[in-house]
Amino acid sequence: MDRPTIHRLDEATVAQIAAGEVITRPARVVAELVDNALDAGAGRIEVTVEDDGTDRIRVADDGCGLSRIDAERAVERHATSKLPAETGADPTGVSTLGFRGEALAAIADCATLELVTNDGEAVGTELRVDDGVTVSNAGRAQGTTVTVTDLFADRPARRESLAGEAAEFGRISELLARYALARPEVRFSLSHNGNETFTTSGNGLRDALLGVYDAGTASRSTVIHHETTVDNDELSIAGVCCYPSVTRSTRDHVRVSVGGRPVTDTGLRRAVVSGYGSLILGGKYPIAAIDIEPPAGTVDPNVHPAKEEVGLTVREEIEAAVERAVSEALTTADIRRTDTAATDLDTELAAVDRSDPFGEVRVIGPFRDLYLLCEDGDELLVVDQHAAHERINYERLRAAVDDEGVSTAPLDPPETISVAPAAAAAAERHGELLSDLGFEIEPFGGGTLRVSGLPAPLGRVADTDSLVETLDQLAAGHQPDDQRNELLADLACHPSLKAGDRLTRSEAEQLLDRLGECEQPFACPHGRPTVCSLDESTLAAGFERGSTRFR
Repeated sequence: MDRPTIHRLDEATVAQIAAGEVITRPARVVAELVDNALDAGAGRIEVTVEDDGTDRIRVADDGCGLSRIDAERAVERHATSKLPAETGADPTGVSTLGFRGEALAAIADCATLELVTNDGEAVGTELRVDDGVTVSNAGRAQGTTVTVTDLFADRPARRESLAGEAAEFGRISELLARYALARPEVRFSLSHNGNETFTTSGNGLRDALLGVYDAGTASRSTVIHHETTVDNDELSIAGVCCYPSVTRSTRDHVRVSVGGRPVTDTGLRRAVVSGYGSLILGGKYPIAAIDIEPPAGTVDPNVHPAKEEVGLTVREEIEAAVERAVSEALTTADIRRTDTAATDLDTELAAVDRSDPFGEVRVIGPFRDLYLLCEDGDELLVVDQHAAHERINYERLRAAVDDEGVSTAPLDPPETISVAPAAAAAAERHGELLSDLGFEIEPFGGGTLRVSGLPAPLGRVADTDSLVETLDQLAAGHQPDDQRNELLADLACHPSLKAGDRLTRSEAEQLLDRLGECEQPFACPHGRPTVCSLDESTLAAGFERGSTRFR
């Protein structure tokens, strides 16, 4: 107790801590600069990235720009135009995106920052922050360009902790995709190492969806415009949602924003998925982008250091309204499915050393073109066609990978597909794994991939949708330790029988034969059962019979 153990940190250390809270990786630099550009009223935002973003990031906009005195003040800590100047200003009701007044200062503390801006005057301002601040005249049209170089140069541990070029650029790509869908009236472009990876036109939601995905995805979508009343005030919901026939294997493609601010909100995302109801099977998720404009005073944006979450005082009412808006939009849209089923069951699997559990089973017939009713002694068996075929295809695919790799069917001519930026980055990062799975792909500029070969171990050639789903799994990073088996399970799902595919008796018998050859015939690779049984005594009890024989 001779001296105090708690002491005040010096200003330099405080600045470093604050910078570390705001700027955690290159994507956060882009987020802060895009926030500022949108707050400045920009109609066009151009983002340029070199390598993983630590070498150079450049964000240019056509917003209102800054005067010289505001430019000098903007790089100071806790200096902002987005909160009132009076003492006790409350950030809860702030409507701007970047509002804490620490973004540029935090960036400058861990990188070299150059800002060129003009607020419409004859001469603009160039400001450079690197071991001090230098200010000079500059020629530039109205707007602002911020260039950040040598990010984390004096923080080697932080730099070494980054995930690699493809992964870090993938985060930037996904971030800009979220902004493009949240602010469809703004033109966005993203370039990486001199190549433009995607661009949007600023002409609305469907065009934004086209820029982030592709023409096929954008054409199978419907726009949402929904207004209701919450707490006697207006709640507006706008967005775009794809038809249930356009799905992905992760929920990462369900994007939400509040007041044009992209956020990570589990409740709102769940409400969007719930709006699809039973239109989407379990394990699949839609592509959707929803923006919520809540009543004034019901949002607290100041609940997360990176501004990725918001507080909602009327959350239950807002989530219910989102679910209803999505459901109503889909009710009026043409959401008919056009999937083609795979029914090849001729090719036998490698034999396993045990008896066939379906050797004595007799096929009775189909039920709703989804289930097979079969007789097995005193039991009635109900076989899920899709789950059974999925198990067969999974084991066939796994065997092909284990023995000699997946056979590949060449595409002549090759096809080109457009994928989300994060998926394109995943294709580059996991090229060897994709090759092992039977995909032959190469970058074709922007978010386009050239596909010259597809897996063909399943009785027929898989199509490009299976590649998109595989890339989404890789981009999401949700795979278990045995990444390959998880991807094989997803790949096996695509060419399997679908609801509505009618089997002849011969095909149904072949399905049971192939299922009996599987090592684990009673569950699909995702864990759902393939067969349910109902014994004779259960039927007898249901019909109030002591026995079904001679009665």
